[in-house]
Amino acid sequence: MTDDVNKTEERTDEYEDICYICRRPESKAGKMMKLPNNIAICAECMQKTFDSMSGGPFPGMGNMDFMGFSPFLFGGPGDMPEQQRLKKKQPKEKKKEEVPEGVFDIRHLKAPHVIKAELDEYVIGQEKAKKVMSVAVYNHYKRVYDKVEDGVELEKSNMLMLGPTGSGKTYLVKTLAKLLNVPLAITDATSLTEAGYIGDDVESVLSKLLAAADNDVERAEQGIVFIDEIDKIAKKRNAHSRDVSGESVQQGLLKLLEGAEVEVPVGASSKNAMVPMTTIDTKNILFICGGAFPDLENVIKRRLTKQSAIGFTGDLKDRFDEDKDILAKATVEDLREYGMIPEFIGRLPVIFALRQLDKEMLVKVLQEPKNAILKQYKKLLAMDEVDLVFDDGALEAIAEKALEKDTGARALRAIIEELMLDIMYEIPKDDAIGRVTITKDYILNNGAPLIEMRTSYATPLLEAPKE
Repeated sequence: MTDDVNKTEERTDEYEDICYICRRPESKAGKMMKLPNNIAICAECMQKTFDSMSGGPFPGMGNMDFMGFSPFLFGGPGDMPEQQRLKKKQPKEKKKEEVPEGVFDIRHLKAPHVIKAELDEYVIGQEKAKKVMSVAVYNHYKRVYDKVEDGVELEKSNMLMLGPTGSGKTYLVKTLAKLLNVPLAITDATSLTEAGYIGDDVESVLSKLLAAADNDVERAEQGIVFIDEIDKIAKKRNAHSRDVSGESVQQGLLKLLEGAEVEVPVGASSKNAMVPMTTIDTKNILFICGGAFPDLENVIKRRLTKQSAIGFTGDLKDRFDEDKDILAKATVEDLREYGMIPEFIGRLPVIFALRQLDKEMLVKVLQEPKNAILKQYKKLLAMDEVDLVFDDGALEAIAEKALEKDTGARALRAIIEELMLDIMYEIPKDDAIGRVTITKDYILNNGAPLIEMRTSYATPLLEAPKE
């Protein structure tokens, strides 16, 4: 038995230690360092371990003798020298993002005259509307940053815009939000229904605002919501069924306009069990409602001509038939008769109307704004090194065609697209073309546009249409 034990010990001594890291035997790697759990590490791997730790929690240990530091390295925190504990790096604090200059700071809030001056660069005409919006927005964001210390709490300045189609309602709101650097959500009231019915709930407008603010609740609570086609939710007359898309929607919007904490789905427009929810407080959100309100002018005319009679003091019923600014005379009573409930109108204290665009305003819309339609086409042709010119007669002819369509500024784009189709098709064929002049005759289908070649002679670009 004793002989067997001795033989086993002799056999054990025959084995070499292998480095736990590089897997080299002791005969090649040299003398091994023994660690707990029968782990052996060669001197070279141990030195590499110290070198790799020189940038970690033990700086400066890479060039030290590993044999003298084995108790410290593998011991507990209490074995660490005092000078090493003091050198431990503290985690860096994240730098706070700088708040961009804009409406989020009362110190950078633009004055009404500055807001209107910037709106003038993009929107032609509508002087009263721009002035009303500038003052209302300025007062609203002063209210947002007001600290109620004296007991005087400012009310919200929600707005209701009346105006015919193509007068610039949506464009005004888009431009305003861009100038103020605030998130904007544009929604259509025609898709809203009472909760529980097919369609969007009223809370869906806040989901769009949250998405526009990159899911930042604090930023969304200082944004702007524009509800277009608000006249489509007027009370239905002589309706025997439940009015789920009319009066019910107005009642559902009351809490949002007044200010309430609403649960909103994040990243979706409808609530369900799979979508996370967040709470948005609407007391500091500016709501702007807009609509064309067709047939409202008839309600206004009936009120204005109620005293009509025969004689010198009589008021003719057709007196206001040619009045283009009849919507500017609208009152709360007219809106109530149209179908808006009193509670809804009461939460929209700022009511104003936009003028219908006339010929002179349409000509200015074509060429004066920063993003004018003609400037866009001139830029497109400039990329082909071609100069585009519209003479004065052509601009007036385009404006007259737009008036016939009776869709405001929207008609201008459709007319220009149709006129420029053949020109945009023909120009890339010839690199010698240097300038294209659009004439009144071409607009009226009585001629063709003129081109100037780089050799400086003029010739028709397209054949004149046959009558």
